[in-house]
Amino acid sequence: MESSKAKKIFEVLTKAYPNARCELDYSSNFELLVATVLSAQCTDKRVNIVTTELFKLANTPMAMVELGQSALEKIIRSCGFYREKSKNILALSNDLVAKYNGEVPSTLEELTALKGVGRKTANVVLSEAFGQNTIAVDTHVFRVSRRLGFSEGKTPLAVEKDLMELFKENASKMHQLLIFHGRYCCKSLKPMCGKCAVRDGCYFEK
Repeated sequence: MESSKAKKIFEVLTKAYPNARCELDYSSNFELLVATVLSAQCTDKRVNIVTTELFKLANTPMAMVELGQSALEKIIRSCGFYREKSKNILALSNDLVAKYNGEVPSTLEELTALKGVGRKTANVVLSEAFGQNTIAVDTHVFRVSRRLGFSEGKTPLAVEKDLMELFKENASKMHQLLIFHGRYCCKSLKPMCGKCAVRDGCYFEK
């Protein structure tokens, strides 16, 4: 796609979603990391309900380890895949205590070395917690990017590379705009094309 067209779509989406932001509730880098792990195949709304209870009991790596798997599973059960997520959260908490003095690291390599932390989760943390210019390609970003013609990539990494090239210093902002557009308009099964602010630039209906 030409950079001029990409820039125009960015400007239109910026006006359409002036409050686009991360919708996970958190008050520390660790809380953000845990919430992002929980958000896999789960809505942010559900995660926020669960973490309201969870973070009252354990909002540090050591407290999470002390909480234990059985108690953690009961609290996060409604997020789905709770057994696997609980194992990952406890494993990454142990790693944070043992290797980083309880602090969340600030590089992609260190984050993705933690149990259960993939590239998408790491990029969310790098952008939100550390202000780094990254794009986390979730299902919304992947779908909308292909529909709008930003990328023909068949993997999240391929789409991420195309988006980083197109939007450069605005990558993190575009990440949030694409999520909001995918979440509230360009839905997977029933996209609201009649209300779409960037319909003229979309390839989905053509």
